[in-house]
Amino acid sequence: MKNIKTIPSADGYHMPAEYACHKGCILIWPQRPGSWKKNPGAAEKAFCAVMQAIAESEAVYLACGKAALPRAKAFADEYNRQFQREISEKKHFPVVVFEVETDDAWARDIGPTFVVKNDTVRGISWTFNAWGGEEDGLYASWQKDDVFAAAFAKREGYVCYDASPFVLEGGSIHSDGEGTVMVTESCLLSRGRNPQLSKAEIEEKLQQFLGAEKVLWLPRGIYNDETNEHVDNVCAFIRPGEVVLAWTDREDDPQYPLSLACLRYLESQTDARGRRIKVHKLPIPDVPVCVTKEDLEGYAFEDGEDTREEGERLAASYVNFYFSNGAVVMPAFGGENIKSDQRAAEIMEKLCPERKVITVDARDILTGGGNIHCITQQIPFGKAEQGE
Repeated sequence: MKNIKTIPSADGYHMPAEYACHKGCILIWPQRPGSWKKNPGAAEKAFCAVMQAIAESEAVYLACGKAALPRAKAFADEYNRQFQREISEKKHFPVVVFEVETDDAWARDIGPTFVVKNDTVRGISWTFNAWGGEEDGLYASWQKDDVFAAAFAKREGYVCYDASPFVLEGGSIHSDGEGTVMVTESCLLSRGRNPQLSKAEIEEKLQQFLGAEKVLWLPRGIYNDETNEHVDNVCAFIRPGEVVLAWTDREDDPQYPLSLACLRYLESQTDARGRRIKVHKLPIPDVPVCVTKEDLEGYAFEDGEDTREEGERLAASYVNFYFSNGAVVMPAFGGENIKSDQRAAEIMEKLCPERKVITVDARDILTGGGNIHCITQQIPFGKAEQGE
């Protein structure tokens, strides 16, 4: 299927909300030793738990490089065998493995952003530069990641809009599906992405490619988030006009002024339909999650790759969840944060009673630099166009 250079909004397309119906979800098997350690077994276990939770209500499309392909296929084969009957009755959904080389496993940021028009789905391929390129990117070579979106769209038969040279990651945008798109200034205005464009020009790009009628510019994200504070770690739509916001009541916590700035901004705003934004606070873990000596000994960093330090605070947030068709798949951090994990799950159960809340021990995803939302990319329900 072809790549095109027209404008999605001019063609009648817009970005749907994540809580709308999905065809499936893209994930990438973790391999990079600077993210998932020399022995990626713990990360693989966490990824598999996420996939199992998602596959209860939608298909999983699992990309994997050649070196780890036997392990990815073994997981998929066992899962599909175990739930063969349920899959045939559409009470569970399959895990489909395909081979492709990537630089890392952040499907949210390198996968296609999908847009819809009635029941037709198209993809968008942004330029990816490892969260900042030569300015403050996290690894030196990202060419395989940059071509993944277009390659996946071609594989699955989706027309794909070529948004280059505009730099954007999927984790830096959220949509309510009704014309409102949410971003952070700290990320989209960072010097490593589109320094030649003004804020107004970046907003125009979001309007053109996502069908945004209004863009909400949150000032900040999660403290020490190495993506320049992606919006998907700090705030998410749970339905039109309502969001969850990462929060802390501890005024001495470095996250407090960041969340407070976002709260004040959101409470002053309306969405594209004129609704006041209703903000639900979703507290961050009570105890900061930090890199341990054991963690540090497990990594193997390449030249030019961002490194970690013992005691470094990781950007732990419960907002980094995934809406599957039937569930909220959300991170848990365990240890000293068991009560925090329980509190977050209870809040989401009350806010999303129509969905099952599934928590996954995700510390071994967090130590890679992101979390559940970061490793997933939804494919909206609908059809790909027939043609070239």
